[in-house]
Amino acid sequence: MAESSKAKFSAAEIARGAVIGALYAAITLAAWQFSSGLIQVRISEALCVLPYFTFSAVPGLFVGCLIANLVSGAAMYDVIFGSLATLAAAAITYLMRKKGVSKWLAPLPAVVINAFVVGALLVYVYDVGESYLVCAASVAAGQAVACYALGMPLLLALERFGNKLFREMN
Repeated sequence: MAESSKAKFSAAEIARGAVIGALYAAITLAAWQFSSGLIQVRISEALCVLPYFTFSAVPGLFVGCLIANLVSGAAMYDVIFGSLATLAAAAITYLMRKKGVSKWLAPLPAVVINAFVVGALLVYVYDVGESYLVCAASVAAGQAVACYALGMPLLLALERFGNKLFREMN
């Protein structure tokens, strides 16, 4: 039988993605008072630097965000589009690393994509009473705190471990 051209994931990669997803969901739910609304710093978004190290983080972050949004009672549009924003940002972060883009830009997709998407959700789904630009800027500021102030130190700390944690580093 011919070898399939589809990517195959090892049990370790699936487990790694599951752990990342579980961490994202748990951190989001534990810090829910900071994770939603016009002024938000979703601490779990610090994990959005993990696709810099491993593809397993891409589906892991998506599933973790999806679970957190579902469990928290977010509006269905938020569950769908907020989770897809996390998926898109994670995929772009992974592709940036593969293309040799600076690690210092690794948090940027999560900041920008969530600013646009979550900003729109705040205006059109949650009707927070502010303009789209105010909502997008507010989300971008919170994302910058989570992804740069928390995520970059995480990235730098994990970088020291090389391929002990993530085989894809080579």
